[in-house]
Amino acid sequence: MTVLFVVGSVLCLAAILLAMFVLKPQQAAIPVDRRRPVREETPSQLSRFAGAAVRGVEGFLQRHPQRLYRQEVLNIAGLRLSQADFFILVLVGGLVGLLLGTALGGLLLGLLFVLLTPLIAQVFIAQRTSRRRGKFDSQLSDTLQLLTGGLRAGHSILRAVDAAATEADSPTAEEMRRVVTETSLGKDLLRSLNDTSHRMQCEDFAWTAQAIQINREVGGDLAEVLDHVNDTIRERSEIKGQIRALSAEGKFSAYILMALPFGIIAMLSLVNPGYIGVLFSAPLGWVMIGVSVVMMIIGGLWLRKIIDLKF
Repeated sequence: MTVLFVVGSVLCLAAILLAMFVLKPQQAAIPVDRRRPVREETPSQLSRFAGAAVRGVEGFLQRHPQRLYRQEVLNIAGLRLSQADFFILVLVGGLVGLLLGTALGGLLLGLLFVLLTPLIAQVFIAQRTSRRRGKFDSQLSDTLQLLTGGLRAGHSILRAVDAAATEADSPTAEEMRRVVTETSLGKDLLRSLNDTSHRMQCEDFAWTAQAIQINREVGGDLAEVLDHVNDTIRERSEIKGQIRALSAEGKFSAYILMALPFGIIAMLSLVNPGYIGVLFSAPLGWVMIGVSVVMMIIGGLWLRKIIDLKF
């Protein structure tokens, strides 16, 4: 009954929001020259409460710095949030998980959801970071083309980086804009480029920074040097694609082998619950479960070493 009540409440709320959106009166389009200046409205109680909560968390983090969800990590993941904002989102998510778990399965399930909330947030940040770094790596060849085009047009390397920040896609545009900003504030160009390669964990971009530094020391045609670096990066990208294609079958087999025990347990629980129930009720069954978990962890690490090729 509790589950039906929760599901019915969510459906009713969704229906009310949809009706409000559909029945909302459309505002007439008013020309810009006939519009009145917008008056500043006083913030609502909810906005003031949210602002007070953010300021309170920021004060706590200033007095007790936390390594969890650091600002640099959020920036690398491409999240335009402060550390305090993200902490509040995690706290709200934990509260929602507590209420949802308590409504569905009791207090124990709610506490489990609370404990899983920081882990889910960390996995979300890791996935965003990995995806952003992958996009930066895939856009590097186009970035080098933009740099060489700017150099051949007669611009300096910093002006070419600024042009790449304007014309490139995200996340390359954001990183190049950061390089320009740091350089304009007095930071050395090579150091800024190396910091970018460390943030993005891109070895190819580190080679680009070294090529720029060598050219600044010995002179020569930087555009020609970057063309050779771009050719090398293209060849490496082709090799990477071939390796990914050859290792895709191994990764798929590893996923199936890791998911197979859980699938068998779920199937037996549906087909013959009494047969599989002994495994969870007898002491020997718990010992077998523990041994199985340890062996699956060892097997998972072994499979990861096999399919995770370094190149």
